[in-house]
This record gives sequence, C-alpha cells and structure tokens, in this order.
Amino acid sequence: MADAAVGMSRIGLAGLAVMGQNLALNIAEKGFPISVYNRTSSKVDETVDRAKEEGDLPLKGYYSPQEFVQSIQKPRSVIILVKAGAPVDQTIETLSKHLEPGDCIIDGGNEWYENTERRAAAVKEKGLLYLGMGVSGGEEGARNGPSLMPGGTPEAYYYIEDVVKKVAAQVDDGPCVTYVGEGGAGNFVKMVHNGIEYGDMQLISEAYDVLKSVGGLTNEELHEAFTEWNEGELESFLVEITADIFSVKDDKGDGFLVDKILDKTGMKGTGKWTVQQAAELSIAAPTIAASLDSRFLSGLKEERLEAARIFKEAGVGDILAVKNLDKKALIDDVRKALYAAKICSYAQGMNLIRAKSLEKGWNLNLGELARIWKGGCIIRAKFLDRIKQAYDRNPNLASLLIDPEFAKEMVERQGAWRRIVSLAIEVGVSTPGMSASLAYFDTYRRARLPANLVQAQRDYFGAHTYERIDMPGSYHTEWFKIAKKYVNNKANVGAVAK
Repeated sequence: MADAAVGMSRIGLAGLAVMGQNLALNIAEKGFPISVYNRTSSKVDETVDRAKEEGDLPLKGYYSPQEFVQSIQKPRSVIILVKAGAPVDQTIETLSKHLEPGDCIIDGGNEWYENTERRAAAVKEKGLLYLGMGVSGGEEGARNGPSLMPGGTPEAYYYIEDVVKKVAAQVDDGPCVTYVGEGGAGNFVKMVHNGIEYGDMQLISEAYDVLKSVGGLTNEELHEAFTEWNEGELESFLVEITADIFSVKDDKGDGFLVDKILDKTGMKGTGKWTVQQAAELSIAAPTIAASLDSRFLSGLKEERLEAARIFKEAGVGDILAVKNLDKKALIDDVRKALYAAKICSYAQGMNLIRAKSLEKGWNLNLGELARIWKGGCIIRAKFLDRIKQAYDRNPNLASLLIDPEFAKEMVERQGAWRRIVSLAIEVGVSTPGMSASLAYFDTYRRARLPANLVQAQRDYFGAHTYERIDMPGSYHTEWFKIAKKYVNNKANVGAVAK
C-alpha cells in the first residue's frame, strides 16, 4: 500500500458494538491509524475514550459518514461490523455515497455467503472492491488477536493484508489469517467453523452431563478433570473455559453459578445454516445436526418440565443409579469418548468445506484453514496442528477418519466411547452428539450397509431403479407382482400339503 498521507488514517471501521470497538483498538495498537464511525455518537465517544485510556492509541472518531470516509487514505479500506442482514446493506448504502472507485469494503460480520456475493457484485458496478471476512475469537479475540477468514478478490485482500497479518492471532507458523478464496468463501468457512463450534460445545456439555449426572462429580471435581484434560490431547479454548466455569461461585447466592443458569441455549443462525448446507450438498454432518437439535429441545423448557412430570408418574423418572461406579475410570473413558467424537465433528465440517469448494471452484486449502484456526478463534485446539499435518500429507484426504494417525486414535478410543454411550443409554442420559458421532464412525467404516434394502423399497413403490453389485447397469423389478405370485404359490403349496 502507498504511504499514508499526513493526518490520514490507514483504515476505517464502522460499527462500534463491543466486537467493533475491540477490533478497532487492536488495529490501532498494532500501529495502524484508524478512523471509526457509528450511527450512535455515544459509541464513537466511548471508543475514543478507550483508545486514550489503553495507551493513547492512533484512533479518531467521526460522527458524519462523509467526514469518516474522507479521513481515510486512498485507496480506502473500510471494515463494517454491524448485525448481519439489512443493517449491512444500509451501512454499505450510507458509506458508498462517499466512497470512490478503487475503494474497498470489508464486511466482518457472520453473514450468509450468498449475501456477500450479491453485495460484491452490486458495489463492483460502482467500481468498489468487496471482502467478506469471518472474524472468530469473540470479544477477547477481537481485541488481542482473532482468527480472520477473508474471502473475495485477491486484489481486495491485498488492500488489507499488511493490517490483518499484524492484527490476527500469532501462532508458531504465522498469523491466523490467510486469503481464503473467491466470492463468499470467507463467510462460508466462518459459517462451518461455527457449525464445528456447535458440535464441540454439545459434546463437551454431554461429557459434563455424564460426569455430573452419572458419575456424581462435584463442580470442584469437574474443574479438576477439565483442567487436567486441557493439559493433554484435549487442550483447547473451549475445554479451558469450561474448567474456568466450574470454578466460579454465584455472587448472588450460595453455590456455583453454572448450577443457577437456565438450561436454554441461544443461537444466532450459523449452526442452522451449516446443517442446511450439509443437506444441500449431501454431506453427512450428524454431530453438528445433533447439536442443533439439542439447542431446539433446550428451548422447550416448559414442555420438558411437563414431560418430566408425566413420565415420572408413568414410571420413568430420575436417572438410574450405577452401582460400584469407578469414578476415575469413568473420567478417563469420557475423555477418550469426547476426543473421538470431536474428530468426527471436525471431519464433518472439513468435508462440507471441501464439497462447497468443489461446487464453487474456490480451491480451498483445508490444511491452511486448520492452521489459521490454531489461534484466536473459539475452536482453537491443540489437535488442529495435527489436522493440518493430515491434509499436508494428503491434500485429497477423503476424511480425517482415514488419516493413518487419526484412524489409529479412533481405534484406540472406540472401546471407551462405546462404554460411555452404552452407559448413558442404560441410565437414561441423552448423549445425542456422542451417539451420532459413534454412528457416523460405525457407518463410515462398514463396507456393506443396509442401504440395499432402502433402494429396493424405493424401486418397489416408486420405480426408482437400483444398481447391482454383480453386474453394471440400472434395473427395475416388478416387486409387487413377483411377491404376490410368491405368496399365492406358497398358499397353493400349503393347501396341497393339507
């Protein structure tokens, strides 16, 4: 990029909710002068005050979109961090009145990838460039180093490459940012990242449920178990914060805060989009789908209370007790089951990204995506480095499950995995994510499935035809006529015998 004009900002950011403020401060802290704008002037003042308090950072606030745009060096780069949907369109319309051909808009929200492609085409007519950039890491990541997933034209990425490489989280093999691909690739990858995150969180919650409801672990014991897990193969941001959660006492009453939280899980839509895309592309993603179903069911709190009462009266009540339970062995089995199920969740997400990449011609690098998720983002985990290595060994790897290293680990852990799922079923604790992952594993590793019967049924009622294993071609059978003849012949034989 050209040297900044005296007094001009290197980049601009519009949308100063917490994520926007923190990302703006991060950019300024890395030495890039930044202009900020928000429709609500108090948010501008708040951000400017924070910049002064946090080190007199090179950040300037503006109340007018025109003055905001004009304060940025040409060719201008403006990041938008507002709520997905109509607010993005409105912000683009407001800013584009003052932008000039050659300027670039970067949407950093959780946006549907087709909206990004639509907007890129629309602003191109005005001579503007456009990037859809996934930002992961939450408030802390935005301030101190997120994982960034920009997608669009390479030219647009070049506008901000120097900025994002310094702003992103830094790991041993570089910054957690890469040019993802054309069009809406960045938003799509961030969407799937969030779908994997749904699965990860669900699996962790099931591990918690089994340990607490079946094993009887206290919050102190849960804290110890998750802390220990975070020092081994399960080392990750989500396991780390889970350990922290179990240590927090309720500041408004007795006991621990986690026990006072209503068991209804919110969502913002990216998990649903992931499952919808998996269905559209015929990619099995049962772990992610199970996590979404679990959130739906959690929202039925009143119905579940009534169902609990009705079934208790009918004889299905509390969780069955387990006699002579070895708590230490249970913790170890749950750890192994969680790890194996997590591999399935990540495998499903990666398969979805690859399928979309093939459909759209994005040529996405799965190993590089695993690398930029190693730091900054919500699903950052120790074993992402090994996922990267798996795709580096074989870029055309059909599934993480059949990478030699991961396959060996799945085999070593399947015994514990089966014990935990079986135990949960026996005592009445639902483990939809772990169960779905195990079913996925067992289905994928079988050379022969009962799908032959399903195809026969489809041909029976709908003449959909079928293929044979012993000869090429498509076939149709008059199942009803043949079966009717068989039944009649059997009846005649029976009548003669009498």
